[in-house]
Amino acid sequence: MFGIAIHGGAGTLPRAQMNAQLEQRYRDGLAAAIEAGAAVLAAGGSSLDAVTRAVASLEDEPCFNAGRGAVFTLDGRNELDAAIMDGESLAAGAICGVSHVKNPVELARAVMEHSEHVMLAGAGAEDFALAQGFALLPRSYFHTPERWRQLERIRGGEAGLSALTISHVGTVGAVARDVRGNLAAATSTGGMTGKRYNRIGDTPIIGAGTYADNRSCAVSATGHGEIFIRNVVAHDIGARMRYGGQTLRAAVHAVVIDELPKMGGEGGVIAIDPDGHIALEFNSEGMFRASQRAGETAEIAIYR
Repeated sequence: MFGIAIHGGAGTLPRAQMNAQLEQRYRDGLAAAIEAGAAVLAAGGSSLDAVTRAVASLEDEPCFNAGRGAVFTLDGRNELDAAIMDGESLAAGAICGVSHVKNPVELARAVMEHSEHVMLAGAGAEDFALAQGFALLPRSYFHTPERWRQLERIRGGEAGLSALTISHVGTVGAVARDVRGNLAAATSTGGMTGKRYNRIGDTPIIGAGTYADNRSCAVSATGHGEIFIRNVVAHDIGARMRYGGQTLRAAVHAVVIDELPKMGGEGGVIAIDPDGHIALEFNSEGMFRASQRAGETAEIAIYR
């Protein structure tokens, strides 16, 4: 038995701004990613390979805020973050602030598997990428007109506009259980539109936006990163299960619905436990998401 869930970010476009053509594009991107990850698992592949493949697919779809199509910093650059974790060994890898790596999730995995470190940043992470045989791409590869227009609106000081609302709190991620019962999680993001000072959110921080432990669950988060860091969201869900005896659904609900709103934290998580139970929970208007288990068809959704 296997299972996989993916997300393309919480805090989606309000229904009033979503048209049929755009919605279909999002659904097609989610469908391609869940299919890619599920195919790995159906063939007996590892949960690590499945989440890597699914997240890379989302990074390649420009409508999501990761990889190509990531948002811009205030000075017009892309700063990409990603993390991956193996629930069997608790090995983890993360990168942050890179600007030339096509699939940041693959570099995060290389950090996990081919270095003695957990997190590498900026130019150092890209030096490591070159040493590992990654090709560095020009910044023009990541540029999309829609993301640039969002930055110009921030720069113009449009009334009522913030980095949170304009980015739709975008992040992508995947969690999976393979046929051997091993769990894995991976997350990737471009962060917030108009961010400054090399700001880093929860995505690459193990235990905040990404966590996997075969003794509890695998979690990938999306939302207001500062709040998710302060609440150590991904690890908190696992700890509630491991030490408090909560079910996956109860632990996820307690954190996302009960705890995060108290601090103004908007967003959601996807999670899977060792028995293949899947939870997809969010406290925003919507969350781009999909899930599939062995013998079942994929379920794809945006709003409640």
